[in-house]
Amino acid sequence: MPTTKLSELVPVLQVAVGPVILISGVGLLLLSLTNRFGRAIDRSRQIIDHMQGGLGERERLSSQVHLIYKRAKLLRTAIVLSAVSVLLAAIMIITLFIMAWLKLELGFLISLLFIGCLTCLICSLAAFILEVRVSLSALRIELGIGADKD
Repeated sequence: MPTTKLSELVPVLQVAVGPVILISGVGLLLLSLTNRFGRAIDRSRQIIDHMQGGLGERERLSSQVHLIYKRAKLLRTAIVLSAVSVLLAAIMIITLFIMAWLKLELGFLISLLFIGCLTCLICSLAAFILEVRVSLSALRIELGIGADKD
């Protein structure tokens, strides 16, 4: 079994700091996304209770539930993609240490993991932006404002 000196691991630790910071940042994004997801679910339950109780305008409430469902799907997509991004970053860190330990040169694999990590993060943020846009539509319905161009 090959051994690796501590002096050889220090550069690996320095390289691994970037993905660790990325994991921390995406963790905060995940916290925000899961909070929004929970609020969307809670709001949909409130609206459904109003619909069953015969309160309010059924058509308007139904439109709100539809938009909240759409928001929840976008948030779920953003959450999954963010989680995959963190997973790829973690795999990248482990791969860096295994490469140092076994004295392998797999730069292409590290590049693929990093590209995959950032691609998932970008797609997650795009889904989040779409969800914010849909949430504004839901607010417009709730306030009874006409459909204007956003």
